[in-house]
Amino acid sequence: MSGKIFLVAAESSGDALGADLARVLKQRDPTLELAGVGGALMEAQGIKSQVDISGLAVLGFVDGLLAYKRVKIAVEAAVAAILAAKPDVVVLIDSWGFTLRVALGVRAAAPEIKLVKYVGPQVWATRPGRAKTLAATVDHLICIHEFEVPFYTPYNLACTVCGHPALGRFKQGDGAAFRTKHGLAPNEKLLLVLPGSRPSEIRRIGPTLWRGAELLKRDRPDLRLVVVAASAVRDAVVAQAPASALIVDESEKEAAFAAATASLAASGTVTTEVALQGAPLVIGYKLGWITWALARAFLLKSKYTTLMNVAADAEVAPEIIQTRFTVANLAKAAASLLDDPAKREAQVRAQNEALKKMGRGGRPASEIAADAVLGVMRG
Repeated sequence: MSGKIFLVAAESSGDALGADLARVLKQRDPTLELAGVGGALMEAQGIKSQVDISGLAVLGFVDGLLAYKRVKIAVEAAVAAILAAKPDVVVLIDSWGFTLRVALGVRAAAPEIKLVKYVGPQVWATRPGRAKTLAATVDHLICIHEFEVPFYTPYNLACTVCGHPALGRFKQGDGAAFRTKHGLAPNEKLLLVLPGSRPSEIRRIGPTLWRGAELLKRDRPDLRLVVVAASAVRDAVVAQAPASALIVDESEKEAAFAAATASLAASGTVTTEVALQGAPLVIGYKLGWITWALARAFLLKSKYTTLMNVAADAEVAPEIIQTRFTVANLAKAAASLLDDPAKREAQVRAQNEALKKMGRGGRPASEIAADAVLGVMRG
């Protein structure tokens, strides 16, 4: 078997998914030709990006308007690269707005190219009408959860459920070794601060998370603050973090998560990754006010923003969102986890039950996704 597959990722989370998928595809069939648009992780798998994706990780109505020209140029460049490559299949990874525009451009110019969406829009949380739009645009969807499939059934879009990618990617971190390496005592309390992987998140969420962390440290002088800086936003994270914070690279993230006593984290994939390492979380998030007003009025359907909480249908990890996203609220929620071992243990147990409902223990998402992509190509 041989063929050409083109992967499209527009931000760091998609780059990680694309890299995992590329690795498994090459294992399945070394004769495959892989090309694409992505970041450093995909490049490490031999896929040199044909479009610069920096600046494409935008979130919210206002940020989207400000980035419109940049996104439009990148979409046109991605479509041109795909048409020049003439692949059998294009895999459009996460990043709903960007990948939809790429899909529409490819479908209009070359309808014979098969299109696969890897991670669909969160139709269960906002704008279920996107299911119809996606079904009219792509040939196959690889989604994370079983509860997504019924949204697409009325539109006859074939779906493969892969489970949460963080579950299949899980590697147990060595928390004790992390503490030894960085001179942290075994009983020293360690608070993770994880402000996100998008520049807009660092700007909007980071300052409040850090002020909450510093308030906790004021009352607990021995508390150590640790941040794992995503490579795409490392400079912004370093500039924002207090001088006392320990800043580590993504290569140490599993160990740092396993070493943590508790975490203050922006909502996103990282919350699942931290929970898998057995650390309790407090989750904070804030959108721009125009985006929030539009979402509240027209879009939001889910009670929770965090997938663990959605899976559990309960707030197993506290969510401090939007109007409640204050320094005092963050500090209060995290203080009880730092100071009460029984509460920490109870939350970790609840997080573990939620992770089971998300598919913990199944095949890696990248393997299921690779099989689906190859199936579409052969079909």
